[in-house]
Amino acid sequence: MISKIEGGVCAPKGFRANGVHCGIRKNKIKKDLALIVADTPCAVACAYTTNLVKGAPILVTKEHVANGCAQAVIVNSGNANTCNADGVEIANAMCALVEKHTGIPAKDVVIASTGVIGQPLSVEPVAGGMTGLCAGLGYSAENSSAAAEAIMTTDTVKKETAYSFKIGGVECRIGAICKGVGMICPNMATLLMFVTTDVAISSEMLQKAVSSEVKDSMNMLSVDRDTSTNDTFCVMASGFAGNKEITGDCVAFRTFKKALHTVTVELCRMLARDGEGATKLIECKVTGASSKKNARIAAKSVVNSTLLKAAMFGADANWGRALCALGYSGAEFDPNEVDVVFRSEKGVLPVCKCGQGIPFSEDFAKIVLSESEINIDVTLGSGRYQATAWGCDLTYDYVKINGDYRT
Repeated sequence: MISKIEGGVCAPKGFRANGVHCGIRKNKIKKDLALIVADTPCAVACAYTTNLVKGAPILVTKEHVANGCAQAVIVNSGNANTCNADGVEIANAMCALVEKHTGIPAKDVVIASTGVIGQPLSVEPVAGGMTGLCAGLGYSAENSSAAAEAIMTTDTVKKETAYSFKIGGVECRIGAICKGVGMICPNMATLLMFVTTDVAISSEMLQKAVSSEVKDSMNMLSVDRDTSTNDTFCVMASGFAGNKEITGDCVAFRTFKKALHTVTVELCRMLARDGEGATKLIECKVTGASSKKNARIAAKSVVNSTLLKAAMFGADANWGRALCALGYSGAEFDPNEVDVVFRSEKGVLPVCKCGQGIPFSEDFAKIVLSESEINIDVTLGSGRYQATAWGCDLTYDYVKINGDYRT
Protein backbone atom coordinates (compact mmCIF):
# COMPACT_ATOMS: atom_id res chain seq x y z
CA MET A 1 0.00 0.00 0.00
CA ILE A 2 1.29 3.45 -0.94
CA SER A 3 0.14 6.31 1.30
CA LYS A 4 0.42 10.05 0.72
CA ILE A 5 2.48 11.90 3.35
CA GLU A 6 3.88 15.38 3.89
CA GLY A 7 7.47 16.49 3.55
CA GLY A 8 8.48 16.49 -0.10
CA VAL A 9 12.18 15.74 -0.55
CA CYS A 10 12.64 15.94 3.23
CA ALA A 11 10.13 13.15 3.95
CA PRO A 12 12.64 10.30 3.43
CA LYS A 13 15.18 9.80 6.23
CA GLY A 14 18.52 11.51 5.83
CA PHE A 15 17.69 14.51 3.62
CA ARG A 16 17.73 18.25 4.28
CA ALA A 17 16.83 21.07 1.89
CA ASN A 18 16.45 24.81 1.55
CA GLY A 19 15.84 27.57 -0.98
CA VAL A 20 16.74 31.27 -0.94
CA HIS A 21 16.95 34.36 -3.12
CA CYS A 22 20.60 34.98 -3.92
CA GLY A 23 20.29 37.59 -6.67
CA ILE A 24 20.29 35.73 -9.97
CA ARG A 25 16.73 36.93 -10.41
CA LYS A 26 16.10 40.66 -10.30
CA ASN A 27 12.85 40.11 -8.41
CA LYS A 28 14.01 39.93 -4.80
CA ILE A 29 10.89 38.16 -3.55
CA LYS A 30 11.53 35.15 -5.83
CA LYS A 31 13.81 32.44 -4.54
CA ASP A 32 16.43 31.37 -7.11
CA LEU A 33 18.83 28.96 -5.41
CA ALA A 34 18.01 25.54 -3.95
CA LEU A 35 20.05 22.90 -2.17
CA ILE A 36 19.24 19.30 -1.21
CA VAL A 37 21.77 17.58 1.04
CA ALA A 38 21.97 13.96 2.19
CA ASP A 39 23.49 13.03 5.54
CA THR A 40 25.70 10.43 3.84
CA PRO A 41 26.66 9.54 0.25
CA CYS A 42 23.72 8.06 -1.69
CA ALA A 43 23.14 5.78 -4.63
CA VAL A 44 22.16 8.06 -7.51
CA ALA A 45 20.64 7.70 -10.97
CA CYS A 46 19.80 10.35 -13.57
CA ALA A 47 18.20 10.90 -16.95
CA TYR A 48 18.67 13.99 -19.10
CA THR A 49 17.39 15.94 -22.07
CA THR A 50 17.71 14.32 -25.50
CA ASN A 51 18.53 17.70 -27.05
CA LEU A 52 21.99 17.75 -28.67
CA VAL A 53 22.45 21.22 -27.17
CA LYS A 54 22.87 20.58 -23.45
CA GLY A 55 23.34 22.94 -20.54
CA ALA A 56 26.76 22.99 -18.88
CA PRO A 57 25.28 21.65 -15.59
CA ILE A 58 24.33 18.41 -17.34
CA LEU A 59 27.88 17.90 -18.59
CA VAL A 60 29.23 18.37 -15.08
CA THR A 61 26.55 16.22 -13.44
CA LYS A 62 27.18 13.33 -15.85
CA GLU A 63 30.82 13.34 -14.83
CA HIS A 64 30.01 13.52 -11.12
CA VAL A 65 27.46 10.67 -11.06
CA ALA A 66 29.44 8.30 -13.29
CA ASN A 67 30.36 6.30 -10.18
CA GLY A 68 26.71 6.01 -9.09
CA CYS A 69 27.20 8.17 -6.01
CA ALA A 70 26.08 11.66 -4.95
CA GLN A 71 25.33 13.52 -1.75
CA ALA A 72 23.93 16.91 -2.75
CA VAL A 73 21.95 18.72 -5.44
CA ILE A 74 22.34 22.44 -6.12
CA VAL A 75 19.93 24.18 -8.49
CA ASN A 76 19.55 27.75 -9.66
CA SER A 77 16.65 29.31 -11.52
CA GLY A 78 16.63 32.46 -13.64
CA ASN A 79 19.53 31.38 -15.87
CA ALA A 80 20.01 28.09 -17.75
CA ASN A 81 23.82 28.35 -17.93
CA THR A 82 23.58 27.01 -21.47
CA CYS A 83 25.60 28.08 -24.55
CA ASN A 84 27.98 30.06 -22.35
CA ALA A 85 31.73 29.97 -23.02
CA ASP A 86 32.44 29.61 -19.29
CA GLY A 87 29.40 27.45 -18.50
CA VAL A 88 31.30 24.38 -17.29
CA GLU A 89 33.60 26.58 -15.24
CA ILE A 90 30.62 28.23 -13.54
CA ALA A 91 28.93 24.88 -12.89
CA ASN A 92 32.10 23.49 -11.33
CA ALA A 93 32.47 26.65 -9.24
CA MET A 94 28.94 26.17 -7.88
CA CYS A 95 29.78 22.60 -6.90
CA ALA A 96 32.97 23.85 -5.24
CA LEU A 97 30.87 26.29 -3.21
CA VAL A 98 28.80 23.37 -1.93
CA GLU A 99 32.00 21.65 -0.82
CA LYS A 100 33.24 24.84 0.87
CA HIS A 101 30.06 25.35 2.86
CA THR A 102 29.02 21.76 3.62
CA GLY A 103 32.17 19.66 3.38
CA ILE A 104 30.58 17.45 0.71
CA PRO A 105 33.12 16.81 -2.06
CA ALA A 106 32.35 18.76 -5.23
CA LYS A 107 32.55 15.50 -7.18
CA ASP A 108 29.53 14.24 -5.24
CA VAL A 109 27.32 17.20 -6.19
CA VAL A 110 24.57 17.11 -8.82
CA ILE A 111 24.00 20.51 -10.42
CA ALA A 112 21.11 21.84 -12.49
CA SER A 113 20.12 25.24 -13.86
CA THR A 114 16.94 26.58 -15.45
CA GLY A 115 16.01 29.87 -17.08
CA VAL A 116 17.12 31.90 -20.08
CA ILE A 117 19.47 30.22 -22.55
CA GLY A 118 22.59 32.07 -23.70
CA GLN A 119 22.59 34.55 -20.82
CA PRO A 120 25.94 34.88 -18.97
CA LEU A 121 25.80 33.57 -15.39
CA SER A 122 27.98 35.00 -12.67
CA VAL A 123 28.95 32.82 -9.72
CA GLU A 124 29.01 35.85 -7.41
CA PRO A 125 25.30 35.83 -6.46
CA VAL A 126 25.53 32.11 -5.73
CA ALA A 127 28.61 32.61 -3.57
CA GLY A 128 26.85 35.42 -1.71
CA GLY A 129 23.80 33.30 -1.01
CA MET A 130 25.50 30.10 0.15
CA THR A 131 25.88 31.04 3.82
CA GLY A 132 22.18 31.70 4.26
CA LEU A 133 21.23 28.74 2.07
CA CYS A 134 23.27 26.28 4.12
CA ALA A 135 22.39 27.83 7.48
CA GLY A 136 18.73 27.29 6.70
CA LEU A 137 19.03 23.62 5.70
CA GLY A 138 16.51 21.49 7.56
CA TYR A 139 14.50 18.26 7.56
CA SER A 140 11.03 19.85 7.59
CA ALA A 141 8.27 20.07 5.01
CA GLU A 142 8.84 23.84 4.96
CA ASN A 143 12.43 23.26 3.89
CA SER A 144 11.31 21.11 0.97
CA SER A 145 8.79 23.78 -0.04
CA ALA A 146 11.49 26.44 0.00
CA ALA A 147 13.60 24.34 -2.38
CA ALA A 148 10.57 23.67 -4.61
CA GLU A 149 9.90 27.39 -4.83
CA ALA A 150 13.52 28.21 -5.67
CA ILE A 151 13.57 26.04 -8.82
CA MET A 152 10.44 27.61 -10.36
CA THR A 153 10.63 29.70 -13.53
CA THR A 154 7.27 30.46 -15.18
CA ASP A 155 5.60 27.90 -12.91
CA THR A 156 2.69 29.45 -11.04
CA VAL A 157 2.60 26.87 -8.22
CA LYS A 158 5.17 24.80 -6.35
CA LYS A 159 5.26 21.12 -7.21
CA GLU A 160 6.20 18.55 -4.58
CA THR A 161 4.89 15.29 -3.16
CA ALA A 162 5.83 12.38 -0.89
CA TYR A 163 4.64 8.84 -0.13
CA SER A 164 5.31 6.04 2.31
CA PHE A 165 5.25 2.35 1.43
CA LYS A 166 6.67 -0.92 2.73
CA ILE A 167 9.35 -3.21 1.41
CA GLY A 168 9.72 -6.50 3.28
CA GLY A 169 7.73 -5.11 6.18
CA VAL A 170 10.03 -2.08 6.48
CA GLU A 171 8.53 1.41 6.11
CA CYS A 172 10.15 3.34 3.27
CA ARG A 173 9.60 6.83 1.98
CA ILE A 174 9.97 8.68 -1.30
CA GLY A 175 9.60 12.40 -1.96
CA ALA A 176 10.14 14.83 -4.81
CA ILE A 177 10.12 18.39 -6.08
CA CYS A 178 9.96 19.47 -9.72
CA LYS A 179 9.41 22.36 -12.10
CA GLY A 180 8.62 22.85 -15.77
CA VAL A 181 5.66 24.42 -17.55
CA GLY A 182 7.06 25.20 -20.99
CA MET A 183 9.42 23.72 -23.58
CA ILE A 184 8.04 20.29 -22.77
CA CYS A 185 8.06 17.77 -25.63
CA PRO A 186 8.97 15.42 -27.10
CA ASN A 187 11.11 14.11 -24.25
CA MET A 188 11.66 15.54 -20.75
CA ALA A 189 11.82 19.19 -21.62
CA THR A 190 12.55 22.08 -19.23
CA LEU A 191 11.70 19.51 -16.66
CA LEU A 192 13.75 19.39 -13.49
CA MET A 193 12.70 16.64 -11.09
CA PHE A 194 14.60 15.69 -7.96
CA VAL A 195 13.54 12.60 -6.04
CA THR A 196 14.80 11.41 -2.67
CA THR A 197 14.16 8.04 -1.05
CA ASP A 198 15.44 6.20 2.00
CA VAL A 199 15.18 2.83 0.25
CA ALA A 200 18.36 0.77 0.20
CA ILE A 201 18.99 0.04 -3.49
CA SER A 202 22.10 -0.34 -5.61
CA SER A 203 22.94 2.43 -8.05
CA GLU A 204 22.67 -0.07 -10.90
CA MET A 205 19.07 -1.02 -10.03
CA LEU A 206 18.21 2.59 -9.29
CA GLN A 207 19.37 3.55 -12.78
CA LYS A 208 17.35 0.70 -14.24
CA ALA A 209 14.25 2.02 -12.49
CA VAL A 210 14.89 5.61 -13.62
CA SER A 211 15.55 4.70 -17.25
CA SER A 212 12.35 2.64 -17.35
CA GLU A 213 10.21 5.20 -15.57
CA VAL A 214 11.06 8.04 -17.96
CA LYS A 215 9.27 6.23 -20.80
CA ASP A 216 5.88 6.09 -19.07
CA SER A 217 5.79 9.43 -17.28
CA MET A 218 8.11 12.31 -18.22
CA ASN A 219 8.23 11.32 -21.90
CA MET A 220 4.42 11.19 -21.98
CA LEU A 221 4.12 14.84 -20.97
CA SER A 222 3.48 17.70 -23.38
CA VAL A 223 2.99 21.44 -23.06
CA ASP A 224 4.41 22.56 -26.38
CA ARG A 225 6.65 20.98 -29.00
CA ASP A 226 10.04 22.27 -27.89
CA THR A 227 12.66 20.15 -26.17
CA SER A 228 14.70 22.01 -23.57
CA THR A 229 18.46 21.92 -23.13
CA ASN A 230 18.55 21.40 -19.37
CA ASP A 231 16.15 18.58 -18.41
CA THR A 232 17.39 16.57 -15.46
CA PHE A 233 15.65 13.78 -13.57
CA CYS A 234 17.69 12.75 -10.53
CA VAL A 235 16.94 10.17 -7.82
CA MET A 236 19.06 9.80 -4.68
CA ALA A 237 18.64 6.85 -2.30
CA SER A 238 20.06 7.09 1.23
CA GLY A 239 19.31 3.52 2.35
CA PHE A 240 18.27 4.82 5.78
CA ALA A 241 14.96 2.91 5.75
CA GLY A 242 16.88 -0.25 6.63
CA ASN A 243 15.37 -2.65 4.10
CA LYS A 244 17.52 -5.35 2.58
CA GLU A 245 19.39 -3.69 -0.27
CA ILE A 246 17.73 -4.17 -3.64
CA THR A 247 20.35 -5.56 -6.00
CA GLY A 248 18.22 -7.37 -8.59
CA ASP A 249 14.81 -7.67 -10.18
CA CYS A 250 12.58 -8.90 -7.35
CA VAL A 251 9.34 -8.11 -5.54
CA ALA A 252 11.06 -5.32 -3.59
CA PHE A 253 12.33 -3.76 -6.82
CA ARG A 254 8.88 -3.83 -8.37
CA THR A 255 7.42 -2.26 -5.23
CA PHE A 256 9.97 0.54 -5.44
CA LYS A 257 9.22 1.06 -9.12
CA LYS A 258 5.52 1.36 -8.33
CA ALA A 259 6.23 4.00 -5.69
CA LEU A 260 8.49 5.90 -8.08
CA HIS A 261 5.81 5.75 -10.78
CA THR A 262 3.20 7.08 -8.35
CA VAL A 263 5.40 10.08 -7.63
CA THR A 264 6.32 10.87 -11.22
CA VAL A 265 2.78 10.54 -12.55
CA GLU A 266 1.41 12.86 -9.88
CA LEU A 267 4.07 15.43 -10.68
CA CYS A 268 3.58 15.09 -14.44
CA ARG A 269 -0.10 15.84 -13.97
CA MET A 270 0.85 18.92 -11.92
CA LEU A 271 3.25 20.03 -14.64
CA ALA A 272 0.67 19.66 -17.40
CA ARG A 273 -2.02 21.42 -15.37
CA ASP A 274 0.35 24.35 -14.81
CA GLY A 275 1.52 24.54 -18.43
CA GLU A 276 2.35 28.07 -19.56
CA GLY A 277 -0.93 29.93 -19.90
CA ALA A 278 -2.93 26.73 -19.45
CA THR A 279 -6.46 26.60 -18.07
CA LYS A 280 -7.03 22.85 -18.45
CA LEU A 281 -5.28 19.55 -17.83
CA ILE A 282 -5.76 17.10 -20.69
CA GLU A 283 -5.25 13.39 -20.11
CA CYS A 284 -5.37 11.03 -23.08
CA LYS A 285 -5.61 7.32 -22.36
CA VAL A 286 -5.15 4.99 -25.31
CA THR A 287 -6.26 1.37 -24.95
CA GLY A 288 -6.50 -1.53 -27.38
CA ALA A 289 -3.13 -0.86 -29.04
CA SER A 290 -1.14 -3.59 -30.76
CA SER A 291 2.01 -2.74 -28.77
CA LYS A 292 3.15 -0.56 -25.90
CA LYS A 293 5.10 1.54 -28.39
CA ASN A 294 2.02 2.19 -30.51
CA ALA A 295 -0.02 3.07 -27.43
CA ARG A 296 2.59 5.63 -26.31
CA ILE A 297 2.92 7.15 -29.78
CA ALA A 298 -0.84 7.50 -30.20
CA ALA A 299 -1.52 9.02 -26.78
CA LYS A 300 1.36 11.48 -27.05
CA SER A 301 0.27 12.60 -30.52
CA VAL A 302 -3.19 13.54 -29.29
CA VAL A 303 -1.96 15.74 -26.41
CA ASN A 304 0.69 17.21 -28.73
CA SER A 305 -1.82 18.42 -31.32
CA THR A 306 -1.88 22.21 -31.42
CA LEU A 307 -5.35 22.16 -32.96
CA LEU A 308 -6.69 19.74 -30.37
CA LYS A 309 -5.19 21.83 -27.55
CA ALA A 310 -6.83 24.96 -28.99
CA ALA A 311 -10.17 23.16 -29.28
CA MET A 312 -10.00 22.16 -25.62
CA PHE A 313 -9.34 25.78 -24.67
CA GLY A 314 -12.51 26.75 -26.51
CA ALA A 315 -14.51 23.80 -25.10
CA ASP A 316 -15.11 22.70 -28.70
CA ALA A 317 -15.78 18.96 -29.16
CA ASN A 318 -13.82 18.89 -32.43
CA TRP A 319 -13.01 15.19 -32.15
CA GLY A 320 -11.76 15.06 -35.74
CA ARG A 321 -8.59 16.73 -34.52
CA ALA A 322 -7.94 13.72 -32.27
CA LEU A 323 -8.43 11.33 -35.21
CA CYS A 324 -6.16 13.49 -37.33
CA ALA A 325 -3.43 13.41 -34.67
CA LEU A 326 -3.73 9.64 -34.37
CA GLY A 327 -3.48 9.29 -38.15
CA TYR A 328 -0.18 11.14 -38.51
CA SER A 329 1.31 9.82 -35.27
CA GLY A 330 3.04 6.85 -36.85
CA ALA A 331 1.20 4.38 -34.63
CA GLU A 332 -0.15 1.30 -36.37
CA PHE A 333 -3.94 0.83 -36.14
CA ASP A 334 -7.08 0.47 -38.23
CA PRO A 335 -8.90 3.84 -38.45
CA ASN A 336 -12.20 1.98 -38.81
CA GLU A 337 -11.79 0.51 -35.32
CA VAL A 338 -11.20 3.74 -33.40
CA ASP A 339 -13.55 4.97 -30.66
CA VAL A 340 -13.19 8.37 -28.94
CA VAL A 341 -14.88 9.60 -25.77
CA PHE A 342 -14.50 12.97 -23.99
CA ARG A 343 -14.97 12.93 -20.21
CA SER A 344 -14.94 15.35 -17.30
CA GLU A 345 -16.61 15.69 -13.91
CA LYS A 346 -19.67 16.97 -15.76
CA GLY A 347 -20.24 13.77 -17.73
CA VAL A 348 -19.26 11.37 -20.50
CA LEU A 349 -19.47 12.35 -24.17
CA PRO A 350 -18.96 9.64 -26.83
CA VAL A 351 -18.08 11.39 -30.11
CA CYS A 352 -16.65 8.71 -32.41
CA LYS A 353 -17.46 5.02 -32.94
CA CYS A 354 -15.54 2.76 -35.33
CA GLY A 355 -13.86 5.77 -36.93
CA GLN A 356 -17.14 7.56 -37.61
CA GLY A 357 -18.79 10.49 -35.90
CA ILE A 358 -21.89 9.89 -33.79
CA PRO A 359 -24.59 12.45 -32.89
CA PHE A 360 -24.16 14.41 -29.65
CA SER A 361 -25.50 17.54 -28.02
CA GLU A 362 -23.30 20.57 -28.61
CA ASP A 363 -24.71 22.17 -25.47
CA PHE A 364 -23.80 19.13 -23.36
CA ALA A 365 -20.38 18.97 -25.05
CA LYS A 366 -19.73 22.56 -23.98
CA ILE A 367 -20.60 21.66 -20.40
CA VAL A 368 -18.32 18.61 -20.38
CA LEU A 369 -15.37 20.42 -21.96
CA SER A 370 -15.62 23.57 -19.84
CA GLU A 371 -14.15 21.77 -16.83
CA SER A 372 -10.51 22.25 -15.72
CA GLU A 373 -9.64 18.57 -16.32
CA ILE A 374 -10.55 16.82 -19.56
CA ASN A 375 -10.07 13.10 -20.26
CA ILE A 376 -9.84 11.82 -23.82
CA ASP A 377 -10.36 8.05 -24.02
CA VAL A 378 -9.19 6.46 -27.27
CA THR A 379 -9.77 2.80 -28.11
CA LEU A 380 -7.79 1.53 -31.09
CA GLY A 381 -9.30 -1.96 -31.20
CA SER A 382 -5.99 -3.48 -32.27
CA GLY A 383 -4.67 -5.28 -29.19
CA ARG A 384 -4.25 -5.26 -25.41
CA TYR A 385 -1.71 -2.51 -24.75
CA GLN A 386 -2.36 0.91 -23.27
CA ALA A 387 -0.62 4.18 -22.39
CA THR A 388 -1.50 7.56 -20.89
CA ALA A 389 -0.22 11.01 -21.84
CA TRP A 390 -0.74 14.40 -20.20
CA GLY A 391 -0.99 17.82 -21.75
CA CYS A 392 -2.80 21.13 -21.51
CA ASP A 393 -4.85 23.50 -23.59
CA LEU A 394 -3.29 26.20 -25.75
CA THR A 395 -4.34 29.71 -24.76
CA TYR A 396 -3.68 33.34 -25.65
CA ASP A 397 -1.53 33.63 -22.53
CA TYR A 398 0.96 31.05 -23.83
CA VAL A 399 1.90 33.49 -26.59
CA LYS A 400 2.01 36.41 -24.15
CA ILE A 401 4.33 34.56 -21.76
CA ASN A 402 6.74 33.48 -24.49
CA GLY A 403 6.54 36.71 -26.45
CA ASP A 404 8.69 38.50 -23.88
CA TYR A 405 10.16 35.61 -21.85
CA ARG A 406 13.73 36.90 -22.11
CA THR A 407 13.00 40.58 -21.53
